[in-house]
Amino acid sequence: MTRHLMACALIACLLAAPARAQAPTDPELRRLAAAIENGLRPSVAKPGVEVPSWTLQQRMAHYKVPGVAIAIVKDGRLAYAAGYGVREAGGADAVDADTLFSVGSVSKMITAATSLRLVAQGRLELDRDVNGYLKSWRIPQAPGIADPKVSLRMLLSHTSGLSVHGFEDYLPGEPLPSLVQTLDGVAPAKNQPIRLQRTPGARSEYSGGGIMVAQQLIEDVAGQPLDAVARGQVFEPLGMRRSTFQDPLQAGRDNIAKAHDRNGALAALPRGWESFPEQAASGLWTSAHDLGAFVGALIRSYRGEGGLLPQSLTIEMMTEVSPGTRGLGPELLGSGRARRFTHNGDNENYHAVIEGYPETGYGFAILTNGKNAKGLRGEIRNAISDALADGVKPLIRPIALELGAPVQAAYAGSYRLDPALPMDVRGALADGFDYPSLQVRVADGTLVVDLPGGPTAASLLPLSPSRFAAPGLNVELEFHRNAHGAVHAVSASVGSARAYYRRETASAASLGRGL
Repeated sequence: MTRHLMACALIACLLAAPARAQAPTDPELRRLAAAIENGLRPSVAKPGVEVPSWTLQQRMAHYKVPGVAIAIVKDGRLAYAAGYGVREAGGADAVDADTLFSVGSVSKMITAATSLRLVAQGRLELDRDVNGYLKSWRIPQAPGIADPKVSLRMLLSHTSGLSVHGFEDYLPGEPLPSLVQTLDGVAPAKNQPIRLQRTPGARSEYSGGGIMVAQQLIEDVAGQPLDAVARGQVFEPLGMRRSTFQDPLQAGRDNIAKAHDRNGALAALPRGWESFPEQAASGLWTSAHDLGAFVGALIRSYRGEGGLLPQSLTIEMMTEVSPGTRGLGPELLGSGRARRFTHNGDNENYHAVIEGYPETGYGFAILTNGKNAKGLRGEIRNAISDALADGVKPLIRPIALELGAPVQAAYAGSYRLDPALPMDVRGALADGFDYPSLQVRVADGTLVVDLPGGPTAASLLPLSPSRFAAPGLNVELEFHRNAHGAVHAVSASVGSARAYYRRETASAASLGRGL
């Protein structure tokens, strides 16, 4: 069968497949389930254009994603979990609430909870130098960093200064590295050595490498592999009977969602899924039922209603560690009733997310088995936000405003990052939007921004005469015009994080480009 015919067959299968779940009896949950199945929408809509509303099956077919599993948490407890589609394209085995998915970096949340259980038991301290615990491997000294001390708090909040953002997947048959080989970047590990590259605690910088150090810490202190420690500390107390850090996942396990490439074809043959030897950072296999139970337990712990962790320690977990915006594991967003903890997970052909709202008690988990599923995950997320009416994922609708050539020309130019802005203010932008300069220009009547060494040019969508969304970059840009009418700076923001770029003169811009 040609790749085109395979894709067509997959689309036909998805459009024909009914939802694989019995409707919940609770009216609120029925409304949420209906939104998930019939209320997906885009994140951005053009002015004056009706916002489309899609079914989950339509968008699964659009993105060529065979299977999705979703859990909903209400009042801090798993209330509903369901599967949609199939485990393997062209097959008849339905996804259900117990189907196993790889969940990528959502693994870091289980690793964080496991280590915090050890803290609660007095076996670890949050702020002690981890080299005082490590036995099998130690963080090496680094040139230019005198007497570095890395703590568990730093490892979990991505402020440790350690290198290696993420890790590659391993195909069936490829040799797998040991934990120490991963830490030292020695073959068959595919990553560079995990080493200090900045002063610990000075900057927020996402480090899967730091989480692998946390795995070594857990194993050295507990005297057991991570899977055994997580099983005793998290999986068994919460009834997460399907979850495992076992790697590679053994084919003897049943009900596994297989990996699919961007064309919707089965990947990682002959087995049908990759290996993820970096267990603590990206190696968790779990189900919607289990992840929903985990999110609910964290909400209850935060509210002092039992769960998994002492309330005081859960509050520390859910408090930003400066200069970043992450807590001890989760990304933290919003305030008041919209206060939430979240974590995405992205392996090669699996995408997942969890999110919890301690004030309202709601939460959810989304698991998928297709390479294109990031877009689908976002659209499901939009539907849940609309149904909860929480306002945290509003539709981005640019204003219908013709700025005109003179105004656009006033914004065009070169801007350079002001390094005097404290890291506490830059927060997550010091990692996710770490560019020393921006170039704004006009192309086909639209403002676009170019980033040095970054992604391709991003179009700016006007939200006001001076504020623009850049959805592809996950930031908003605001141009600053002074009392003399001159545009002298632009700031980038996401959540509470903010970076400030001063406009360069023509001569300064030329010097900055080495001209």
